[in-house]
Formats: sequence, structure tokens, C-alpha cells
Amino acid sequence: MSKTICPCGSNKEFANCCERYISGRDAAPTAEALMRSRYTAYTLDDEAYLRATWDERTCPKERIVDGGATKWLGLEVKKHEAQEKEATVEFVARYKIGGKAHRLHEKSRFVQFDGKWFYVDGIYE
Repeated sequence: MSKTICPCGSNKEFANCCERYISGRDAAPTAEALMRSRYTAYTLDDEAYLRATWDERTCPKERIVDGGATKWLGLEVKKHEAQEKEATVEFVARYKIGGKAHRLHEKSRFVQFDGKWFYVDGIYE
């Protein structure tokens, strides 16, 4: 039986990586873990998880995922900086839309409420 490697770039088995956060079994312990699980949720078109982990003050009302039109190709975490209740994660995500390659270079902001991390917004590099 083959093991599925997590899309987040950790080289860990999906069941022992982002799946435990996406399923709700565990809360992501760091902003980086949350960011990786959110990337994985994008690869799975998991609208519910993305909304549940987005700060309600900045979460868009329109649909977040695109029904599989985007093919996510890889994630590289560049930097993770955390204070007590705030953090930033800089990353590059590669993807294709309609066969054309793109890259998203973002510095994302996260906040922690009641022991859980939430995505706030990002600055595109």
C-alpha cells in the first residue's frame, strides 16, 4: 500500500501531517503549520477549512477555492517569525491555471485567539 505524501512540502505522510489539522483532530500548533495546512486545503479545494482558519474580520464573502481550476505544484516556506499572539510566514507557492505556470510569493500575517492560529492577510512580494 502506498503512502500519500502531504502536499505542503514537509515530505511527511499526509495522515501524519496536515490531515490531522484539516480533519479537526488537532489544532495547528504554529502559524507555519497552519499556513502549510491551508496550502494543502487549497490543493484539496477545501473551502470549509479555509474559512474556519481565516480571521473572521478579513475572510472574504466570495468563494475562496476555484473548483480545481488551479493545479497547485509546490510550496516553499522561506521564513517563519512568531511573537506571543502574532506571526508571519513568508512562502512561495507554485501553481498552474490553464496550463500557464505562476508563483505566489507572500508574507502572510497570522493571529492567535483562544489557543488557535488564524490567517489574517498577506502582502505579495
